[in-house]
Amino acid sequence: MINVIGLGYIGLPTALMLASHGIEVVGTDYNKELVNTLNSGRTTFKEEGLDKLFNDALKSGIKFTTQYQVTDTYIVSVPTPYDKFSKKVDACYVNVAIKEIMKVCPKGTTVVIESTVSPGTIDRYVRPVIEENGFIIGKDIHLVHAPERIIPGNMVYELLHNNRTIGADDRTIGEKIKKIYSSFCLGEIVVTDIKTAEMTKVVENTFRAVNIAFANELAKICRHDDMDVYEIIKICNMHPRVNILTPGPGVGGHCISVDPWFLVGDYPSLTKVIWESMKINDSMPEFVLERIHTIMKEKGITDISRVGLYGLTYKENVDDYRESPTLQLLACQEKHLAEPLKVYDPFIKQNIVKNQYHNLDAFLSDVDFVVIMVGHNEIKENLDKLKNKTILDTRKICTLQGTYYL
Repeated sequence: MINVIGLGYIGLPTALMLASHGIEVVGTDYNKELVNTLNSGRTTFKEEGLDKLFNDALKSGIKFTTQYQVTDTYIVSVPTPYDKFSKKVDACYVNVAIKEIMKVCPKGTTVVIESTVSPGTIDRYVRPVIEENGFIIGKDIHLVHAPERIIPGNMVYELLHNNRTIGADDRTIGEKIKKIYSSFCLGEIVVTDIKTAEMTKVVENTFRAVNIAFANELAKICRHDDMDVYEIIKICNMHPRVNILTPGPGVGGHCISVDPWFLVGDYPSLTKVIWESMKINDSMPEFVLERIHTIMKEKGITDISRVGLYGLTYKENVDDYRESPTLQLLACQEKHLAEPLKVYDPFIKQNIVKNQYHNLDAFLSDVDFVVIMVGHNEIKENLDKLKNKTILDTRKICTLQGTYYL
């Protein structure tokens, strides 16, 4: 039996995937409300294919609880935030999980850490906790790092098809865990050492962050001299060795906006490109706010209350709003003591910001200037409703005449 610790955006799909492929699974989370929701037969977030996977796992006997189980295999998938001042990873949630596991686990237990951590985190924070509690690593507890490599909006598919990395102290233990993930993973699974596994996951997200930053900086350069950044990117990408991404209003989620900071925090003197890239991405919400003010002046719009932001999530067609550019923009606006802009997102049902709407038509009736922050399918299918509105499209999805872009 496998005890999956942490039933959030990563832990829950992993637990469901394992259970639906014939492995006995118990999912554990400290959040009683979350556990009660799962035990009532409902998922806790929306994701394509997740409900079917959930039902398959229920039929296979998956269980959910707040209690840690007595077993020989644990998968830890808890949050790993970073300190916004030091930029270093905060391993407190991982360590809490490890401490709880040690209270119940038998000798010979394997602990798999799926949570994304910076290179050396397991050496600096996890191993000492285990040793301080009298356990011998490699005998009483075997450590493995198997970082997740999926993205909200496509989790179920990527769980099945993406390649994976497994880092282990002992190759035999690594192969044992590889066999577990091979129960559902169709991609290639590479077994390596723990520190290499830590590094590869962080580097993957850092690579993407740097590429996004280049596109965003290019947008700023082109805006400065009134050039069409999208036309320039289109032409440049005709070259067989060039693939510039599309600029946007910033980055969010718990990967690209967070993981690169782990490297900056651990190697501050060696990460100049990464540091500058992250600053560029973090500056984009304020850049969008400046564009809003410039367009308002150009169009003679004086009433800020008639400006609305479409989209609260960090990417299209998901309900994940962690670190979203829209929230960053609103925080930036708040620093100027301005009344928050109106906001609407079809995927966010609860009220999380001021002036939040829950109906597209009601939102559009109360605004004259629409800022498209997220390219949900809903807005793509309702562009005709934006006619006669001033539009700033930060995602380059709107083709209506007169639309403004970054």
